[in-house]
Amino acid sequence: MELNNIQPADGAKHYKRRVGRGIGSGLGKTSGRGHKGQKSRTGGFHKVGFEGGQMPLQRRLPKRGFKSLATPYKAEVRLTDLENLPVTEIDVLALKQAGVVSQLARVVRVILSGTITKKVTLNGLIVSKGAKAAIEAAGGTVTELVIAPVVKKLPAKAAA
Repeated sequence: MELNNIQPADGAKHYKRRVGRGIGSGLGKTSGRGHKGQKSRTGGFHKVGFEGGQMPLQRRLPKRGFKSLATPYKAEVRLTDLENLPVTEIDVLALKQAGVVSQLARVVRVILSGTITKKVTLNGLIVSKGAKAAIEAAGGTVTELVIAPVVKKLPAKAAA
């Protein structure tokens, strides 16, 4: 093989087919576009996502997701996290200082995940039933944070 006799492989090059040049070509008259209609015209294609005047899908869907405003203020702690803490008196401040919960956390819930063997005292935390039983079984004490349910009452109507 020499540089002067290099040529593309058979079928590698395709030449552009000239349409609309007589019926003998097989692509004469309508040039393979069919008869009439928007798609037979030059520039006759609609834009991507166009649904014939109906509000297109990309505009029907919301642009951004929903982010709960309460999320950064709630935190969840496992029993294994309490086991690894160096202190035995545990409250929200101690958990923040240890880096277990976010500095934004206001309400912390302790859940039963893992085991606890050391004696700890919990103050001002929400504790699940299983976690409370496990802590008390290990000799610890729990003073739960009690959140009163919000009761919305309508004002009483005056008797007419």
